[in-house]
Order: sequence, then C-alpha cells, then structure tokens
Amino acid sequence: MNSQSLVNKILLIVLIVLSVPVKALDKPKTMEDMWQIIQAQQKQIDEMKASMNAATNKVTVNNVQNPENKLATNNTASPETNIATSNVKSLERKTDILSQEVEKLRTNLVIPEEAQYKSAYGMGPAASKVYGAGKGLSIGGYGEGNYSAKVGDKGSSNDSANMERMVLYAGYKFTDKILFNSELEFEHGTTGEGSESKGEVSVEFASLDFFMDTKANARAGLVLMPMGLVNRTHEPLFYFGNHRPEVEQRIIPSTWREMGAGLFGSITPSLSYTAYVVNGLDASAFTSDGIREGRGGGSNAKADNFGYVARLDYDPAELPGVTVGGSAYVGNSGQNQVFAGQKANAFTQLYETHVQWKYRSLEFRTLGSWGFIDDAAILSAANGTTIGSQNYGWYSEIGYDVLPLLWENTPQYLAPFFRYERLNTMSKVPNGYTVDLSKDWEIFQVGLQYKPIPNVVIKADYRNYLAKQGLLPDDFNLGFGFIF
Repeated sequence: MNSQSLVNKILLIVLIVLSVPVKALDKPKTMEDMWQIIQAQQKQIDEMKASMNAATNKVTVNNVQNPENKLATNNTASPETNIATSNVKSLERKTDILSQEVEKLRTNLVIPEEAQYKSAYGMGPAASKVYGAGKGLSIGGYGEGNYSAKVGDKGSSNDSANMERMVLYAGYKFTDKILFNSELEFEHGTTGEGSESKGEVSVEFASLDFFMDTKANARAGLVLMPMGLVNRTHEPLFYFGNHRPEVEQRIIPSTWREMGAGLFGSITPSLSYTAYVVNGLDASAFTSDGIREGRGGGSNAKADNFGYVARLDYDPAELPGVTVGGSAYVGNSGQNQVFAGQKANAFTQLYETHVQWKYRSLEFRTLGSWGFIDDAAILSAANGTTIGSQNYGWYSEIGYDVLPLLWENTPQYLAPFFRYERLNTMSKVPNGYTVDLSKDWEIFQVGLQYKPIPNVVIKADYRNYLAKQGLLPDDFNLGFGFIF
C-alpha cells in the first residue's frame, strides 16, 4: 500500500473519532465523572499524536528510499493532515479549559475576580457576598481606624489613636436553598487586657438562611436586629463620619444582635420585611444611658422572656433612590429576676422610622426613635441609678459628592456632609426621681468623606456637643475604612 494512502487512512480515522464526543451519551453526574471524561480525552489526544507521528515517520523513510514518491508529495501536507492537526489542537485547548474550570469548582472557593458590592436582604454590601456566590466558601470583611482629639479639653489626656475594628465575614453556600453567614469582629487592636475598652473578639452575627419563596424565607441563629439604618449596614463606607450616629448607639444600641429566628422576604417588589422572635433584653443591666447594656449578644443570654422585632421598608418605583421604613421591638425584660424585693416585667418598647434619599450625587437620611420602659421606678431602685421611663433621639444628615461637577464619570468620591442629632436617654423619669439634664444632647457635625476607589474611604469630621447641663468637649476625628 502506498505510504501516503496509509497516512490518509489514519487521518480519516482520526477525523471520525474526533467527530464523536467521548461518552457523548453519558451526562456527567458528579465531579469525578467530569474528571474521567477529561482523562479519556487526554488519552485520545495522546493516541492520535502517536499514530500521526508513526505514520509521518514511515512516510519520511519511504521518501528517502523512493525519491520519486518524494517528488510526488513534494513535502506538502495534505488537507486532511491540516484538518486533523487543527482538530487535535482544538481538543487540547478545550480539555485544558475544562480542566481549569473543574479545578475551580473543586476548590469551592468563591472569590470574584472583580468585586461587586451590593446589599442583599438588608445586610451590608461586603456582608452580602455569600448571596452572590455560586456555591461553597465566601470571604469578605472591613476595617476602620481613627485618630480622635478632644477640643477644649485642657487635660488632653483623652486624645486617642485606635484601630476601631477589623472584621472578617465568612459565609458558606451549601445549596441554592441553604447558606450560612457570619461576622467575626476584633475591636481596638487587641484582646485579653481585662477590659472591653482595651479590645475584644465578638461574633457580631452567625445565622443560617433557608430560602423557600420570594415572599417568605427563614433565618435562625445570632441575628442582627433589623432596626435603624446602621445596625445591619454598619460598614464604614456607608455612613458619614468616623463614628456612627449617637442616636444609633444610645437609643438604638448598635451593634445589637440576639439569638433568635424568623422570616424575611418581599411582599411586593417594592415592599420588604423582616420579623424575628429573639431572647429578651436584661433589665438588670439598664442604666441612665438607656437599654444598651441590656443586650444579650448571644453570650449565655437570659431567655426567660422573649422579644419580638419587625421591620418594613418601602422603595417606591415612582421615586428611584427613595426608601421609607420603620421598625418596632417589644418584649418583657425582667427575665424572671427579683428587683428591690419584687419581680417586674419591665416591658420594653422601641420604635423607629427612617427615610433615605439618594439622587445622583446627593445623599440624605433622617431617622427618629422612641423608647418606653415599664417598671422604671423598680429598676431604678434596684440598679442604684435613675432609669428613664421614656427616651428619644433623632438625626438628619446630608452629603453631596462634588467631584462629578469637576470631572465627569470619575470613579472617585468627595462629599462634604452635615449632620444634626438630638437625643435624650431620660426624657421622662419615674415619680420621685429627678431628670438628669446632662443626658439631653444636641450634636452638630460637619465633615468630609473621600473615596479614591469605591471600597476605600478617608474621613475627617468635627463634632460640637451641647448638653442642657454640664459641659461636653468637642472632638476632631480623622480616619480611614475599607471593605473587601
């Protein structure tokens, strides 16, 4: 048989084999099935190459022995040879790509090449990364640090430089219906100094989500209370100033989290809700500064009484960028304890309403909150401090990104802002107790927020404190923050 004919027959067989995918009728059911297909393809490629090399070598020998055959072929590859070579290279390339993709899937590590930060289900943008993951592990986080100088404080001993927080988000998407999300926070740069102000490690939230329907999904674990604008979305890029608003620290005590379970979802595309049953507050830790120290935080929290919290947010399609919402918390806080020789339910209520408006370069927010504590006289006698039976706080703030006025389509952000706060943790006290006017505050704050890239911020602000009684030093703050 002519050697060139032999080559052509081999090439014809190769083309036929290439035209039939390996295990074309078998749909891979597992990752191991996919690996077997890849290995079979690679074996096929190796066999094809070996056959082609053997045939080519035989043709070369025949050409040397038969010069007339060499003249006939003129060392020019046949069209079949070119097609076969091209197909082998194409199959090699596809096999390499498939191998790389399978290796990525095997790691189950979801780290997007281009970070896209977007809030989901009320969580902060960096805390929402797991919701966009395909499957497996998702990592995110944020950090913030600042320098704070007291203005008019002659002692000047209260100036400080602080690595406020370093936070790691870790989530795991088990399936499209079940995922875990968590936040682990390191505060003040260290731990183990014997004082919370010296640093601590806390689990800010850790919960399982069960997706059932757009209108109703379930969540259980250590959950962030869905109150206010900052408690759930507390990453430093998404609020003005180096410190969270005082109203959202003292009246709504951020970061407020409790053990509980509940539902979340969207009643309509514009109306979303969250509702939980959680362990109740502990009234034995209430102070003249409010309910903040009564949080359980998931640390052996007292649970003889339960609390109930619900939130609604409305984003009207007719007003893009506008959000109107509110939330409420109610529940007994006595926790089956004895206060000054008697038991008290200490029924506690907290309500808030808020409005956000984002229009082009403009950002506006306002929030108001009101709290009520029953049996405040009994609690005051037992705790040795006057506890307000009512408290309130509100603030409004506005900022404007000026860079688009100077450079169109710039990714950078520079916004001067102004915030006004009014709060009083003892707006009303039990009969026989005196109102402490030093708890009645006004705060005027101005500042500047600069983002060289969307996930890094540099902040500067000045706060002027006014109290109905006593003096509070102003402060100047300079800091930074980031998310990833």
